[in-house]
Amino acid sequence: MKDASPVSVGLVGAGPWAATMHGPVLAAGPETRLAAVWARRPGAAADLAGRLGAYAAGSYEELLDRCEAVAFAVPPDVQAALAPRAARAGKALLLEKPLALDLRGAQALADAVADAGVVSQLVLTKRYHPRTREFLTEAAAFDAAGARSRYLHGAFLDGELATGWRLTIGALYDLGPHLLDLVDAALGPIEELRAAGDSRRWIEVTCEHRGGAVSQLSLSGAVGLPSSQAGIELFGPAGTLALDFGTVDHGQCWPVLRAEFAAAVRSGVPHPLDARHGLMLQELLDRIRR
Repeated sequence: MKDASPVSVGLVGAGPWAATMHGPVLAAGPETRLAAVWARRPGAAADLAGRLGAYAAGSYEELLDRCEAVAFAVPPDVQAALAPRAARAGKALLLEKPLALDLRGAQALADAVADAGVVSQLVLTKRYHPRTREFLTEAAAFDAAGARSRYLHGAFLDGELATGWRLTIGALYDLGPHLLDLVDAALGPIEELRAAGDSRRWIEVTCEHRGGAVSQLSLSGAVGLPSSQAGIELFGPAGTLALDFGTVDHGQCWPVLRAEFAAAVRSGVPHPLDARHGLMLQELLDRIRR
């Protein structure tokens, strides 16, 4: 008989993203139940757990004992260190992008998932919105010669995102996975890459896709704009096909992400946006960075 009970999820992290997305979304259910929260700052974990009606775990091991799946809302290097331990403990994984800060860490995480045979899924937010899925369905029948895509904002200039790894590595690893994922899905596998610029200020990436299409990616988190400018536009004999991220309401993404993660955990069937997909994106990031 199919298990219809909510998936009990432990949350690693208690920062802004955990408090505004992961925690509330997983606690809202009905497909999931937020069982516990653990973070390197015990006070922050206790506060978030208290607000969401979850248990504040005293250690990572205690969190693993209290859940069947683990969601990560921590920097990539922390995720790369902790997620393999959860996989080896038999826990399903809800992972952030990028998987790690280097290819070795991402490979080790993906290998741990494969060796343990656990379900994994990436929080590539835009992919869970109906408009994005409609765009990719239309793109499959669109004879694209090329594409332009952009993800531009000023969040790295000041505020809660202007810290740590984002300031060190910049837009490529934070914003790049979104665009690389979409151009790869819309135009076909990326075979060649070249880049110019500084990821901490502005970087341009040119991708050559199997089949001959070419895409251009513009990335920056350090430009002063009243609001972010982000999206993708395909060009071909039939004209243009576009997706403006401004039309992608994140509030419509979260219920889909939660339901699909729970379905993957209960069925044991891997989600298409799994750790292997994350490793593919990490390999592209590594090639660009080198």
